Amino acid sequence: MFERCIGLAWCSSCRIYSGHMVHVPRRRVLVDALAWLSPEQRERLGRSEIRLIEFLDRQGRGGSG
Repeated sequence: MFERCIGLAWCSSCRIYSGHMVHVPRRRVLVDALAWLSPEQRERLGRSEIRLIEFLDRQGRGGSG
């Protein structure tokens, strides 16, 4: 009925995030925030936690990737 996923919560003001194990209904479709990137861009972001968080923070603020 549920899948276990890692959920991240990010605060842009204090620049702190926390991770938790969460349960997501199997029928729920999760949005991939990196889906529109090229495979090379995804790989580059995936190699650096700092770059990934900065990228996602800019997306949340309406900035460009």
